[in-house]
Amino acid sequence: MSLKAVIEGFQRELEEKVKAHEDAISAYRRAITLSKQAVMAIHRDEMDKAEERLIEARKMLRQADDILSPHRDLDLGITRVAYQEYAEAEVLLRLIEAGKFPEPSELQVPTIPYLLGLADSIGEFRRRALESLRKRKLKAAESCLQIMDEIYSEIVALESAHSLAPELRRKCDVARRLIEITIGDIATETGRSSLERSIRQLEERMRSGE
Repeated sequence: MSLKAVIEGFQRELEEKVKAHEDAISAYRRAITLSKQAVMAIHRDEMDKAEERLIEARKMLRQADDILSPHRDLDLGITRVAYQEYAEAEVLLRLIEAGKFPEPSELQVPTIPYLLGLADSIGEFRRRALESLRKRKLKAAESCLQIMDEIYSEIVALESAHSLAPELRRKCDVARRLIEITIGDIATETGRSSLERSIRQLEERMRSGE
């Protein structure tokens, strides 16, 4: 058989793969956008809207997976990114609403994207910690810091995961710096709040002595 005949034999298959590639990427991109919108809604305390976005993101992920099912030889880098963004948003929402870490199997997210999303959620908890400090809610900020530290402590020790996903080590380095900075922010606010309490107590004593 000539090469031309061989190529003509799988031309239709290639055309199908091109369409599957385009449709899957479109669905994954939509899932990424919806997951990011969910994170923004969470920071605005719009939990119902966040859940709606994540339900739709979940549908987009399933749709993309179904499209790619007959084409396992297609390697889409965006697949991991889409699952990672979705996992990050789900972890953030579940921890805030229920105080529990969702399992990868519960989210139907592969392990590596789950870990990457988990690492990225540390940055979102820092954001919540800063917002809590701005509102003078020290306990809430400290709670965010505890979550950040717990996530970091667990994933930094996963040597096998680091070998499978080299970017996880970089994310851990970033997470460590964020935790150190957040500790400093909370310590500063704690000291300022303590000083303000001392000043108020002194003023009250002075007024009572008049």
